[in-house]
Amino acid sequence: MTSSVKTDIAHPAKTPNAAAVAGIAFAVLFGLGLTLVRLAADALGAGEGLSEETRGRLSLALALMPFAGIFFLWFIGVVRHHLGAYEDQFFATVSLGSGLLFVALAFVAFAVAGGTLATYEGEPLAAGTYALNRAIIDQLFNTYALKMASVFMLSLGTLWRKTGVMPRSLTLVTYALALVMMLSLSRNLWLSLIFPVWVLLVSIYILFAGLHHRAEGSDGSRPQQS
Repeated sequence: MTSSVKTDIAHPAKTPNAAAVAGIAFAVLFGLGLTLVRLAADALGAGEGLSEETRGRLSLALALMPFAGIFFLWFIGVVRHHLGAYEDQFFATVSLGSGLLFVALAFVAFAVAGGTLATYEGEPLAAGTYALNRAIIDQLFNTYALKMASVFMLSLGTLWRKTGVMPRSLTLVTYALALVMMLSLSRNLWLSLIFPVWVLLVSIYILFAGLHHRAEGSDGSRPQQS
């Protein structure tokens, strides 16, 4: 068996599993980080001050986010590779660009949050300064980052519809969730969690598809050798 044949056989089994692991890790870390930040922000906004519990929540969330971003970049790569030769250059460019912008904007938002936390630990922030920083974080994440996430979902959904590499039901769910994120003006935590939940759904499907592929490959049938 030539090395090229070995690569063709081994690759489809490895890539779906890698995509699933990366996507599931992103969904868990990102969703947990968002929840912790929102709980801490609500506590500060209610005038409770920076208690040990609130500081711990923010510190843990800020520690998780870089790793969530790394896993999402891996998720982008393996999902694009899942399309293979069927990838459309136009929608692939939109998908890649919006995905990278989402990560960049989310990182900036959480960097501002980290800077606010570091400043607050030095001395209490004035009410106006805290309100300004929270508004900047809100604009960066809810207005810009989540909109880029919805564009990422729409472009991938279009690619899946054109190529048929994903089930039609998952494509329709992707369109619906993306439109909710794109058109909604709400700052509700549940709206922010739509994106990691969607990544989790896609990852679970890819995981089961990969397991099914490996099961078919181990049933005794082998490709003919050249």
